[in-house]
Amino acid sequence: NSNNNNNKNPLHFTSLLGVSSHSNFFYTFDNNNPLLSHRQFHTVSTTTMSSKEELEALIAQQGNHVRQLKKDGAPKEEIVAAVAELKKRKTTLNEKFPPEKPFNREGFEDLMKRRFFYAQAFEIYGGVSGLYDYGPTGCAIMNNIQSEWRRHFIMEEQMFEISTPAMTPAKVLKASGHVERFADVMVKDMKNGDCHRADHLLVDVMEKRIKDKKTTSEEKTEYQRVIDLVDAYDMAQLKELFEKYEIVSPFTGNALSDPMEFNMMFKTEIGPTGDSPGFLRPETAQGIFLAFKRLYEFNNGRLPLAGAQVGPAFRNEISPKAGLLRVREFTLAEIEHFVDPEDKSHPKFKSVANLKLPLYTSQCQLDGKPLVHLTLQEALDKGIVSSETLAYFVGRIFLFIKKLGADMDKVRFRQHMPAEMAHYACDCWDCELHTSYGWIECVGCADRSCFDITQHAKASGHEMLASKRLPEPITRDVVCVVADKKKCGPVFKKDAKLIFKYFASLSNEEAEVFEEKIKEGPVTLSIDGKDLTVTPDIITIQRKKETIHEKKFVPSVIEPSFGLGRIIYSLLEHSFGCRDNDDHRQWLALAPIIAPVKCSLLPLMDKPDFAPCLDELARQMTVHNVSFRRDDTGVSIGKRYARTDEIGIPFGITVDYDTLSTNTVTLRERNTMKQIRLPVNDVALLVSQLCTGHKQWDDAVSQFGEVQTGSSN
Repeated sequence: NSNNNNNKNPLHFTSLLGVSSHSNFFYTFDNNNPLLSHRQFHTVSTTTMSSKEELEALIAQQGNHVRQLKKDGAPKEEIVAAVAELKKRKTTLNEKFPPEKPFNREGFEDLMKRRFFYAQAFEIYGGVSGLYDYGPTGCAIMNNIQSEWRRHFIMEEQMFEISTPAMTPAKVLKASGHVERFADVMVKDMKNGDCHRADHLLVDVMEKRIKDKKTTSEEKTEYQRVIDLVDAYDMAQLKELFEKYEIVSPFTGNALSDPMEFNMMFKTEIGPTGDSPGFLRPETAQGIFLAFKRLYEFNNGRLPLAGAQVGPAFRNEISPKAGLLRVREFTLAEIEHFVDPEDKSHPKFKSVANLKLPLYTSQCQLDGKPLVHLTLQEALDKGIVSSETLAYFVGRIFLFIKKLGADMDKVRFRQHMPAEMAHYACDCWDCELHTSYGWIECVGCADRSCFDITQHAKASGHEMLASKRLPEPITRDVVCVVADKKKCGPVFKKDAKLIFKYFASLSNEEAEVFEEKIKEGPVTLSIDGKDLTVTPDIITIQRKKETIHEKKFVPSVIEPSFGLGRIIYSLLEHSFGCRDNDDHRQWLALAPIIAPVKCSLLPLMDKPDFAPCLDELARQMTVHNVSFRRDDTGVSIGKRYARTDEIGIPFGITVDYDTLSTNTVTLRERNTMKQIRLPVNDVALLVSQLCTGHKQWDDAVSQFGEVQTGSSN
């Protein structure tokens, strides 16, 4: 509309996208007489749009216009025309991006339990939320992913793997900030005491309201905005949102408490006296930080270096849910890459520089815009990723997730927004995988700066520095604070050591500040929780010149951290499907590299004549380090194929009557269900090559030729 009644203001609507035969049109309104408003067609070129987000935006725009016409009492023919255009846009969206069939989570979870990928722990006692057992298939997938992780990162990057205790003294986690800061925000049902994690409950409520047909498009946009920014809200903002949207307890409808912090670490006592409090570690990283000095010496005093560790971690989740996605005990694989803070270049960055990644930048999130696809070189040049080393590891994570068989259309890298950035980080990216529960953080890659090493050095009193040779020696003035040992002994007794240690650790700048203070009289020092007062008569300030040939510094840390349980769950969801849309023919398209069993050995029938060949095949499989499963039960070969498909076995060898005369077998590939026939002595090596990626199935079909059988299904 226009305030100038003499002006006719056309409202322009882009018509069907990507369909050049359709025309755009204008609505023209006579502001003096709305009843004379009319629809005029103009043939113009149609703008071709490619993204789903852009199409959805145009549909939302047209939907708003239809509602406005109805609200304004516009003529019927205008409303009909606008509705027709809305339907056209929806049709275009559905044609270009067909709606996905809803994920069959019930069938998926039934398969996970029935074939024992994982199940709730302590099940016969009713189970405990957030604790799970991995069955034979789940354990095998976990082991395969860990093996590939070690190959992809530890071996290729020449990292040092260590193993440190899960039981951690409280003073370690106090120094790292976990005792004070490792908390989530929860709300409590005011009547029955049920606890809910505040941000998760907020998201659940927003998603439910978005799905409500009565919700307007403006409200849906608002609710989605809340979901997008949920990680950035602090406790006060969460309180405001809970009040604004009148959120109550989801199961009882009771009022909720104000949001409050809950520390997620499991507390325990080390030893029988109770004098040594501790925690089960919430991450494996701290053990690597504490081992830095030994790793540095092991690496001959050179940086960069990387320590790595795989092991259990523990977090006392407020409301565990979503299977393996939010649990109280889980397996982490973490890397701490120590680097000179003044030189975060990486010699191998060029190998990943041209990888194009889906980046959901901090700015995109704040502006409410979709993610962008950029090469890592472009992201680095634009200042989106803070350093070359961080970008390198983001690229390596991308390649690792791809190698594991994730659906790459369901992978993105989300940058932490400023308000959600960990207290120690200066840049952080999460590799998120989309599941039926939404986007799930599976890998974090953070620049932790020098925080952890600095904190542990300060709390322990042990120097944790690296050094580098200077191009030219530097001469500098050094200020030293020296305490008189003869005078300190009688005054401070056993605490005298604390005084000496404190002054020895002072930097030049700190020593100069102390010098100014001691000139004015006694100074009280707080050391290890004790207040110790030193007087000028026991202190000497010494100045001397020092020639320095090397520079000492606190290293920075780049940390890729992998939640292996979350990765496993996401990969299982991505690979789950049903043959011919038959819910009873479930299968898993797991990548061979992580499949729990690589090959099945199947006799066509349960006949003694087939046993010698099966025994020989089993021997050859073992020689080539190929895991296999032998199924010689009496059921049909088709049903046995279905069994192997359910647990994701990628290849199946069938011994049939032709084997007895030609010494050949058939090899079936799970995804295509195609088969080839080849000599018994060649099949184990071929399966090994197919599973490691050294050979592709199409190559095998070209070499041996496809055979038609009636049993591949």
